[in-house]
Amino acid sequence: MFSRMIGCLLALLFLMVTANAQLPAKITTVATNGWANNAVNTVIFRKNALVTYQNTQFTSYYDADQYVVLAKRQINSENWIVSRTQYKADATDAHKSISIIIDGKGYLHIAWGQHNNKLNYAQSIAPGSLTLGSRTQMVGAKEERVSYPEFYALANGDILFLYRDGGSGNGDLVINRYDSYKGVWSRVQDNLIDGEGKRNAYWQAAVDQKGTIHISWVWRESPDVASNHDLCYAKSEDGGVTWKKSNSEPYQLPINEANAEYAFKIPQQRELINQTAMYADDLGNPFIAGYWRDPQSIVPQYHIVYHLNDTWTVLNLNFRKTPFTLNGMGTKQIPISRPQLVTWKNKKSTAVALIFRDIERTNKVSIITAKNIEKPTWVISDLTSESVGDWEPNYDVLLWKKKRRLDLFVQQVEQVDGEGKATKLPTPIQVLTWLQSNH
Repeated sequence: MFSRMIGCLLALLFLMVTANAQLPAKITTVATNGWANNAVNTVIFRKNALVTYQNTQFTSYYDADQYVVLAKRQINSENWIVSRTQYKADATDAHKSISIIIDGKGYLHIAWGQHNNKLNYAQSIAPGSLTLGSRTQMVGAKEERVSYPEFYALANGDILFLYRDGGSGNGDLVINRYDSYKGVWSRVQDNLIDGEGKRNAYWQAAVDQKGTIHISWVWRESPDVASNHDLCYAKSEDGGVTWKKSNSEPYQLPINEANAEYAFKIPQQRELINQTAMYADDLGNPFIAGYWRDPQSIVPQYHIVYHLNDTWTVLNLNFRKTPFTLNGMGTKQIPISRPQLVTWKNKKSTAVALIFRDIERTNKVSIITAKNIEKPTWVISDLTSESVGDWEPNYDVLLWKKKRRLDLFVQQVEQVDGEGKATKLPTPIQVLTWLQSNH
């Protein structure tokens, strides 16, 4: 009798451990025919791959025939409405990602297929619609050599559009603004960050709850990724018209290598990656995620650079063990993804989560969290049981801000180094949901 009781207790304990070991995330499938021969659907500079307006979530992707596809659902539904658009692009170039946003009236805006070419931009024909109108220009100037289109939503319903005008190692950051009530685009900055014909800035941006725009960037001296160096910062409190340093000292525009604020100095040849992620908390404190190799190490590590209490602080998460080097041109096949990060208040502390993919964890979707960024104890877990290949994280920014719900665009993809094309069958487009309130 006693042995049977022990056996039952052990069985119950096993079930409890198994239940606790379940992945703390839910996955829904949008479609099964996503283009997977490179990472174009999952590159981190998609702004945005997912976006929520009111209670409807929208996404976009290239299908197996390289058509631009739109989809939407109610945020708590597993049923997606999917619509292939009339537009097609060269999905074999992983730079040519799709970015979407919803304006204050509910119209969807989309840019796609951009890599030093003429602007591809359209709007939905009605609020909430997945049907797109004709391709159109925005302002009409500096729209012939567009790369890295990124949309950002402002609190009043207006939209910012950031992109690079020019080529790698020699390009300028342009900012447009869309007045959602007048239905008109205007130019805010022709050349916010000036490479002076010698270099260009690879940026990441965030808009905080007060509407302040935060931008950080690395400089690149040539098309070779190994020439990335340094981490710089600027902010704007008036929609991108004027810019300041973290101490509120005004910039004289355009910003260049000499007058930029350096959040952290990183030399060339340190495996410093470009175009990672930023987050700004409810108080307007900026947080920047990236990876590079410290001088005493041969292993690139994830880092978080953040500004609290008038001071820049650098955290080395220091959990990786595998070395690699970054060099050459084109989209690279890299054993780790560029990371995303989010923060939230945890009593009187700031909690943080970094989302990533690492070959050391068999390329699953992974997350590392700390309840207090100033005294971090890091906890790593996996959000998927299967590999996502060469995926990089992209999340629904507006849904996170409103509900502290992290919805990630997920697809298993394969990236051949140097802009190569794989021979991979189509794979599912999915959305993974992680609730911060459970952690």
